[in-house]
Amino acid sequence: MIPPPQITRVSSPRVSCDGAQDGIPAALGHPRVFLEIDEHGYVDCGYCDRRFILIGGAADGVDPATLPDIPAGAA
Repeated sequence: MIPPPQITRVSSPRVSCDGAQDGIPAALGHPRVFLEIDEHGYVDCGYCDRRFILIGGAADGVDPATLPDIPAGAA
C-alpha cells in the first residue's frame, strides 16, 4: 500500500479538513468537511486524502502504509 500524502495526529475524534497545508492556503484547498474518527482510530479526507489519526487510538503508532483507506462515512 502507498502511504497517505499527509498524516495529522489529532486529540479529538471530530476533525475538519479544508485542504490547507504547507504552502497551500485554505482558499486554494477544498470545501471544509467535518470527519468523525471511528473505532479504527483514523479517517481519510475524501478530497485531499489527508489521514487524521487519533492520538491514543487503535491506529496510533501503527505504520500508516499498512492501514487501508477509510474514507469519511465508511463503515
